[in-house]
Parts: sequence; structure tokens; C-alpha cells
Amino acid sequence: MNEKIRYTFSPDKTLPLYIDSIGYNPQELDFNRPEGYPYYHWLQTIEGEGVLEFASEKYVLKQGQGILLTPYTPHMYHPNYKKTSEWSTFYLTFSGAAIDSILSALNMNFSAVYEESEVSLFYRHINKIFHNLEDNVQTNLMGYDLSTYLYTFLMLLKKYGKLNNRLSTLQSFEKIRYIVEWLEQVYPENIGLHEISKKADVSSQHLNKLFHDTFGMSPYSFLVQLRIREAKRLLLTDPDLTLKDLSQKVGFNGVSHFVSTFKKREGITPKQYRDLHLNNHSFEGEV
Repeated sequence: MNEKIRYTFSPDKTLPLYIDSIGYNPQELDFNRPEGYPYYHWLQTIEGEGVLEFASEKYVLKQGQGILLTPYTPHMYHPNYKKTSEWSTFYLTFSGAAIDSILSALNMNFSAVYEESEVSLFYRHINKIFHNLEDNVQTNLMGYDLSTYLYTFLMLLKKYGKLNNRLSTLQSFEKIRYIVEWLEQVYPENIGLHEISKKADVSSQHLNKLFHDTFGMSPYSFLVQLRIREAKRLLLTDPDLTLKDLSQKVGFNGVSHFVSTFKKREGITPKQYRDLHLNNHSFEGEV
């Protein structure tokens, strides 16, 4: 594969397991996610090398190595410029109503670096998913099919993945986990720092400290990041949605506020983001 591939889905979140997105990037870019990602995130090196930074530590991802990140794990990654600027990867983001209990039963409910014990084993499985998505682009794969692929991948990772490094957890996150989970549910509503502090039952100053210790940003900035993240998903999965309707769905007070905030954080306008990514095999699955 030489072209960038990205499939995004609108999953049935009542399923025990579901795939949020899957993709291949022939040239991985620099990413900085101080708020982490809301789903479990698998990122694996196909060629070249990459560097992932987490909690002031660095982990080199060589060919055949990948990292499993738990939700909301602050991180950044980039090609290993000391050796090469080339870094091709595939990724998988996923969740599910039973994901925590399944990963706990497998003793995999933590962020960690893994290495394939059989060359290209994980890559072949992900490539199989790509081929099935391409073959079913008209009829679409159902959520049950994608859940089966995800379960098989987790079994392969458990059986054939050599655990290289287990990443330390951020204790500060445990103190605000329930607030983060609450924000995931209410981000479209008209809320601000006052409502967040009231829900947390702590002063705004103390809440600010907890969020800065965990994510390096204020609670309100974290809320805005959630809105932007959902806006990016809707831009790809519902391309006919107007910017006015989209901005309302994700909690912005007006289109101009949404567009200016999006451009400030992403460097491009929502329309430019949509046009750029819809040319890269983006796909809305019936899941």
C-alpha cells in the first residue's frame, strides 16, 4: 500500500466491542494529543521508526512494534528524526460496552508497547480488514463483522504480542476520571467552568490544577477539545451536514465561533479539513 487509507464509523455503542476508526499512513506525521484519545488506540510501525512521548518518557517504535494506549492517555508522537524521517504506520481505535472487562480478563487494560513474535502477523490481520471494507464498500460491513475482527485482533495481540514496556499511569487522571466521562456525555450542552466545578464538587482553582497536572490544559480547554474532536468526526461521517447544524450538535454558540476555534486549533478551516480527508478513503460504516 502506498496511499493513505482511513475508515471512520458511526458505531452502535451498545455492542460489546466496536471499531471507531482504522487506517494506514505511508508517512506518519507529528501528533500532539495532550488530552489523549477517547478510545483505546493501537498504533504500529510498518516501516521506519517512530517516537512516542508520554509522561516525560520516550519510547521508540521500530518495525513490528506497536503501542496500545488506554483512553485519555496524554501523548505525542513523531518520526524518529535522529535516524530517519520515514515512518509508515497503521492504527486502530476502538471501544465497546464490554471492552474494559474483556481487556481486564486478558490482563491488557493498560498502556503498553508490544512487539510481534511472528513477522507481519498483526499487519496481515489489519490488511484483511482493509480488503473486506473495500470489497463491501457498497453493502458495508455490519458492526457484528467489525466486532469479530476486533476481537480476533485482541486475541492475536494477547497470544503473539511480546510485552516490551508497560507505561506508567497518571495518578492525577484517576482523580478526575468521572468528570472526563461526564464531559463525554454533556459536551454538546451549554456548560462552562462553573458547571464543571459544580459537578466535581471542588473549587475551580483546584479543578484547574488537576486538569493541568493531567492534560496540561484547563477544564474548559479540554471541553473545547472534545467538541473539536466530535466536529472532526462529523465532518467525515456526515459530509452533508451544514456547518451551522454541526456547530450546534457539538456545543458551539454560532458558526463563526466554531470556525475560528477550529482553525485556531487545527490550522485549517472545517471545510478544508473535510475536503482534505474525504479524498483519503474516508468511510461511514453502518455500524
